Amino acid sequence: MLSEIEEAYKNRDLVALDALAKPTMRELNKRSDYRSVLMLSCNNIKHLSKIASLEADCIMLNLEDGVSREDKPFALVLAAIFIAKTQKSNKKLVVRVNALEEGGYEEITYLNRFMPDAIRVPKIQNRQEVISVLALLNEGIELHLSIETAQAWHNLQTLAVNRRVTAFYLGILDLFADMGLPHSLINLDNPTMHYMLSHFLVTTKAMKVKPISFVFQEYKDTSTFVKWLELEKRMGYDAKGCISPKQVSLVNEIFIDREKEIQRAKIIVKLFEMHRDEGITGFVDEEYGFIDEPIYKGALNILKR
Repeated sequence: MLSEIEEAYKNRDLVALDALAKPTMRELNKRSDYRSVLMLSCNNIKHLSKIASLEADCIMLNLEDGVSREDKPFALVLAAIFIAKTQKSNKKLVVRVNALEEGGYEEITYLNRFMPDAIRVPKIQNRQEVISVLALLNEGIELHLSIETAQAWHNLQTLAVNRRVTAFYLGILDLFADMGLPHSLINLDNPTMHYMLSHFLVTTKAMKVKPISFVFQEYKDTSTFVKWLELEKRMGYDAKGCISPKQVSLVNEIFIDREKEIQRAKIIVKLFEMHRDEGITGFVDEEYGFIDEPIYKGALNILKR
């Protein structure tokens, strides 16, 4: 099927590509303990085909930044195809649609049939927009919001409309630009940056929503990236956006909670062995997501260490 996808995309045949997007029943990943959120552009078939082998806990299928206007219709269908191909996964699959007035509503309507684990809406403004998205979004799909406008920051504590709103992402570059703040303030020692990180974390946590820290664009500068991770971990963060596999590895290593990891491994081992006794070796747990033999063996390895 991969060759058909590549051929249709190469020929810019949107009709043929759409014919390959076949909705299937998916076992949704409800996990909330993901640490690394890796951005993948949905017009890159090579990257999409590697989803299963990526280290990231959460895959952000991106239709917005980095996807040209001409490529957006193709990227949307490719996102649907690869979601449908991944009927169950221990990785959370989230689609970042375009801004609501720039095609976002239409993209959500299309993606509803393919049931991603979550939809991420960029440039959200206010409570009314959140309500309008929830009215459109299939009941089982979580809603994630990008906080990257001055109005969203001002309205932050009103945006967790109900339990389906499960994550906020701090879009620091767009947020600073919209506030008229220079990007030079985004450094490890700046008190404004410390205030914004702590305010975002505490406000979001108070609403029982998961706060995800900003993407560090200088992906080759791993030294500074590690310093940001260490600062954010001390503050209380446990998840961060990533744009490279190396960033993913560092996030997973630094944001790990050893005690929680061991407890999770114990529960996974117990659940798997209980199901295995009944002849079931692959199932979905509401809290821990999809569990099969490789996940079980991974949990055993954690306990051995």
